[in-house]
Amino acid sequence: MFRLPLLVALALIVAFGVGIGSTRVALDATTGFGAIRLGAWEAFPEAQTVNADPYAKAHRANGGRLLYGSAEGLSFTAATDEKGERLNGNCTYLVSGQTPQARLWTLFATGSEDRLPNASDGLPVALNSRSVLREQNGSFVITVAATAEPGNWLAVEAQKPFRLVLTLLDTPTAGSSGLIDLAMPRIDRIGCGHA
Repeated sequence: MFRLPLLVALALIVAFGVGIGSTRVALDATTGFGAIRLGAWEAFPEAQTVNADPYAKAHRANGGRLLYGSAEGLSFTAATDEKGERLNGNCTYLVSGQTPQARLWTLFATGSEDRLPNASDGLPVALNSRSVLREQNGSFVITVAATAEPGNWLAVEAQKPFRLVLTLLDTPTAGSSGLIDLAMPRIDRIGCGHA
């Protein structure tokens, strides 16, 4: 007597559970389509426009992110170094070179769950174009490490993977179709461990 309603209820629970679970996995796996890779850096210029694909829109809504319009800015992320190896807080990296033209840029590291840096420890968890020390030719060298370093230092958590986020604000790059020709900063690993 209760067998049919029980089977229907079980089928609905499984269907909704699998559907919601697979949607969450799809949203965490990708920001959308139309990625542009420049060395270790990756950007999704269409993710911030009305022409964004449904995955990009859902990813943005799920993360509660306010993304920049195409004329306002563009965010690049890097999860690997120039050799394609995953960024890890146990290693020390040099981010060097120049950014594409922008009125302002910011650089910070996020954890594996896209957690924003915690500035309460007094460590330099973010840098920007106004505070970074530059070479005579306008380039910069930023050391990304868990331990203090001289010069430009960006602090990350030890023993944990991280991603670098470089945001260019008020840049002609955001509306440019010539993204492939841009020179982005290099990310080179210079050592691992404390030996």
